[in-house]
Amino acid sequence: MLRLWDARADSYAEVKTAQPSLLRVCAHVTGAAGGQDITGLRVLLTADLLARIAELRNLQVLTVVASAAQPSGQVTALERAADALRIHPPAARARPHDAQTVLAGPIDVHLASYAASVDSTGTGLVARVGGARIREAGTRYQAESLDLHAGYGPDPLAIRLALMMFPYHQPADLTGDLLASARETLEDWRHLVAGWAELPSGPMPARIVEAARAAFGDLDTVRVLALLRGLAPDGEVPTGARLETFLYFDRTLGLDLAHGIGQPRN
Repeated sequence: MLRLWDARADSYAEVKTAQPSLLRVCAHVTGAAGGQDITGLRVLLTADLLARIAELRNLQVLTVVASAAQPSGQVTALERAADALRIHPPAARARPHDAQTVLAGPIDVHLASYAASVDSTGTGLVARVGGARIREAGTRYQAESLDLHAGYGPDPLAIRLALMMFPYHQPADLTGDLLASARETLEDWRHLVAGWAELPSGPMPARIVEAARAAFGDLDTVRVLALLRGLAPDGEVPTGARLETFLYFDRTLGLDLAHGIGQPRN
């Protein structure tokens, strides 16, 4: 079961599809609010996570990015930033009132920031995404450019990981300390995965897979990351089992944890 916090009902609600095996998602992007606001990018990340989870549950996912009258350059910059965070591109782009027509059917899930307007009379579950800001001192990243390839550090996926450390419907304040911790965690996990890959693989622990499946079902990345943090040093779980679990979870998390496999190690 897939569940999201439904803003209309003010409670968790099951994601239901109007058409069997097809999930239609509309990500409403209002653009940057100025300064270091990355809320729009977080909406796209939430849509990406939802699509990855749904696809592992044998659903085809069609995502449309709906934006009002924004300067085309800003939309293009947002897409560049999304690409840097390994966010899959949408099936289409549209104005909000055209999204359902573009998707050729009723929208099942709307993802939008708390500031975005969503037609309350329309179809589908409405899930609100909390605001997000980068507050790292001295960073070259600015919402006006949204160019993560050129404007932020050696690994933009640290931002993806840092955002997933917060419940998607709550605010995310990415401080310098938090981003440094995310970068360190990525490096540690990739180093571990590269080392584990040199040994025979093994079946994933059923208890951890079951717990992760339940967490992913609620789009609860905080709980999934906690499972991985606990699994990494767990000597009672065979090395090969930890490898397979990390790689399987990464199909959803999108952190490129296999990056170091086959590369020279220090």
